[in-house]
Amino acid sequence: MTLAVTLIDETTSGDVVGKTTLKLVSERVTLRELITQRIREEVDKFNQQKKQEIFNGLVQPSDTEKSLNGYKMRKPRLIEFDEQLLLALRAFESNGFFVLLDDKQVEDLDETLTLSEHSRVGFIKLVPLVGG
Repeated sequence: MTLAVTLIDETTSGDVVGKTTLKLVSERVTLRELITQRIREEVDKFNQQKKQEIFNGLVQPSDTEKSLNGYKMRKPRLIEFDEQLLLALRAFESNGFFVLLDDKQVEDLDETLTLSEHSRVGFIKLVPLVGG
C-alpha cells in the first residue's frame, strides 16, 4: 500500500509558498523519516535537471544565495543528499523551521506520525530577524 501525502510550505503568516506530494509505503513514519524522504526527492529532482541553477527546497544548500524562486547556485553542480539531509535535520533542531501535523506542532524528530491522505503536514520556515 502506498499513501500520497501533501507537504505544504508556509510562511509564519500562513501564506502557502510551495507544495509537494510524497508517496509513503506506510501511514506510520517518524518525522525524521518524513524529512529524509522529502530531502531525497528534492535532491533527486534537482540533480536530474539539465540546467541546475535554482534549487527550490526545504533548506538552503551550501554555496548558494537566496533568490526570489529558491536558492541560486553560484556555479552549476549536483547537490549531495547526505549534506542536504544534515542541513535539514540541524535546521529543525535549531528552530530554522517547524512542522505542523493537522495543526499540532511536532517537536521530536523521532516522534511517530500517523498520516492519512487527508493529513495536513505544514513546514513553516522561520526567517531570522535582521538588525537589533
